[in-house]
Amino acid sequence: MATTETLLGRPPVSTGPRPPERWYSRVALGAWVESDRVQHVVIVLILINAATLGLETSDTMMAGYADLLHAVDRICLAFFVVELGLKLYAFRGSFFRSSWNVFDLLVVGVALVPGSGAFGVLRSLRVLRVLRLVSMVPQLRRVVEALVKAVPGILSIGALLILLFYVSAVMATMLFGDSFPTEFGNLSRSLFTLFQIMTLDNWSIVSRAVLEVHPWAVAFFIPFVLLSAFTVLNLFIAVIVDAMQHIRSEDGPVGAAASGGGPDLESEIRGLRDQVAELTELVKSRS
Repeated sequence: MATTETLLGRPPVSTGPRPPERWYSRVALGAWVESDRVQHVVIVLILINAATLGLETSDTMMAGYADLLHAVDRICLAFFVVELGLKLYAFRGSFFRSSWNVFDLLVVGVALVPGSGAFGVLRSLRVLRVLRLVSMVPQLRRVVEALVKAVPGILSIGALLILLFYVSAVMATMLFGDSFPTEFGNLSRSLFTLFQIMTLDNWSIVSRAVLEVHPWAVAFFIPFVLLSAFTVLNLFIAVIVDAMQHIRSEDGPVGAAASGGGPDLESEIRGLRDQVAELTELVKSRS
């Protein structure tokens, strides 16, 4: 039976099994480096590297095992460089389309900066390699994505909190500045004291001292604590939780399709080809 490719003068597309990819091809290397086995090895090395970086802060460990810790650190770094190099070779330009790949590249790139001379301070940035764990674990990625999506709402709530702090600091400076110059002597001191009160860190000590001199100050402190420590901060949590629920609802249909719930695209295309071929034969027989 004639097919659409034959009628259009093109050779028929082979539906047989494709030849296996060579191990050094971009497709094969990309599939290998993204496989679960390799990703699990990367996660283990990240944890080992995090442990060695922490041990390097101990003078006792460095006195006895400095060479071993530095060797483990270099081995982990070399593996990360090879992994990213394979990804760059396999995916080429599409590598930079993933923000997580760019994040990994920057984190590993900082570790390659020489840690001596003017760049000595950058040695402390080696610990950023531990942050690669965020890009490797899907659950952590969802949390970070939720935080990024919540940034606009957080900025709005932050602006409201800054406005509340400014108004309250000006009032506190005018009301309590003369009696308590250490806590409320000027605007900056009032802002710092109100921030301490918002975190509920010994806020009762500050407020009780003020209440002994100004008994009516309870009308200032209680509304401020209710608005800042309970209402506004809970709004931050609400925005983040809403963003996480939104991401989870977006991942729902994708996860269902990935688990086999969607139609088989290849079988659908094959069925359409057969139908087009039958219609072509029917038109030719009647003409």
